[in-house]
Amino acid sequence: MKDANFLKEHNARSLWHPMAHPADSLKNPPTIVTGGTGVRITDVDGHEVVDGVGGLWNVNLGFSCQPVKDAITAQLDTLPYYSIFRGTTNDAVIQLSEELRDFFAPDGLSRAFYTSGGGDSVETALRLARQYHKIRGEAGRIKYLSLKKGYHGTHFGAASVNGNQNFRAPYEPLLPGCFHIPAPYTYRNPFNESDPAKLAQLCLAALEDEIAFQGANTIAAFIMEPVLGAGGVIPPHESFMPGVREICSKHGILLIADEVITAFGRTGSWTGSRHWGVRPDMMTTAKAITNGYFPFGAVMIADHVAEVFETDETGRASIGHGYTYSGHPVGAAAALACLAETKRLDVAQNAAARGTQIHQGLLALQEKYDIVGDVRGGHGLMSALELVSDRAKKTPIAKPAINTVQEVAYAAGAMVRVSGPNVILSPALVISEADIDVILAALDKGLAAAS
Repeated sequence: MKDANFLKEHNARSLWHPMAHPADSLKNPPTIVTGGTGVRITDVDGHEVVDGVGGLWNVNLGFSCQPVKDAITAQLDTLPYYSIFRGTTNDAVIQLSEELRDFFAPDGLSRAFYTSGGGDSVETALRLARQYHKIRGEAGRIKYLSLKKGYHGTHFGAASVNGNQNFRAPYEPLLPGCFHIPAPYTYRNPFNESDPAKLAQLCLAALEDEIAFQGANTIAAFIMEPVLGAGGVIPPHESFMPGVREICSKHGILLIADEVITAFGRTGSWTGSRHWGVRPDMMTTAKAITNGYFPFGAVMIADHVAEVFETDETGRASIGHGYTYSGHPVGAAAALACLAETKRLDVAQNAAARGTQIHQGLLALQEKYDIVGDVRGGHGLMSALELVSDRAKKTPIAKPAINTVQEVAYAAGAMVRVSGPNVILSPALVISEADIDVILAALDKGLAAAS
């Protein structure tokens, strides 16, 4: 390994960082993380902090999950790779499919299509949705509906259903036929409605209106996150997702639950869909499926959707889609071990308890600092602060000020994530009460420095 000076000097010389301006990475070198244990990370200078980001929403079991590491090592020694394209498969992926079938049974999902990650899972679900309607003789159902502020990845299809201009404008024109409705975002919405229940009904009415305008028989699917994640942690009112389910069912539109973030316990329930009492037609997963230790994902598919494909006799159900690393045996082995450990530790229960703790702590910080405009969370370990320079006018905070929050918090012992005007927290689901206190204390210092 090269020394610290080499790493600092060369980081952005030959490397472009995702989600960053190349020039900014040159001017402002990022934190170089060189170690991780438990829920803590260590940088190249030996500074150790509590990771309030959970890697990137995905290291639910922390950085020391030995069963997953052992499973990866053992599988590499046995069968490091083989394709599951037509004609071949592997033992690990067959076993995983049975375990996932059992895990997702309460969501009504029983088939798995494997991918390399979250963006691939979304792309797969969008493609299968169109194919589902074509098999059924409704080839005109080609459009997609989604939420403004939603995030579904950066593939062309995924970016097209994204509801944030940052991921769209530089790459337009995107996929045609993608339309968005207002998100149930109480702090900022076109209805100027702060009551969550009333706002949910207004957004549902907007969905009905858009369906009527587009024509229900032209729409393939509606895709949504049960709790919006990268858009700033926006939990809807409890009536919203069930209302979406009802509307989609009425109009023959498939409901895709994007649970790349929320599956496997993040919301304090085993899935975000289950959290709201909804059964989707498809569910996208990735991230925590292997604890972030191996790039892997799965689209889970409902029985009634699977039946349309499996009973087809026309040939239209032949799936012309897949990835080189679909069903990778090492990923499957990692996922098997990860799922077993996730259930053994009952991480959803801890996520609920620690989520309440962190939410209450953030509300206390809002009382203390005027730059905290909004606090969002309360559903497991997904939380956000939206920072403002003027609370009355809801003026978004300037970038240097929110960067100060992050830098000071890091120096004080916690890594937090900054996205636009939001400070986002998504720590590992095994985090302790004491470590949540460390994050809150570090944030307190960061907010004080920026106030």
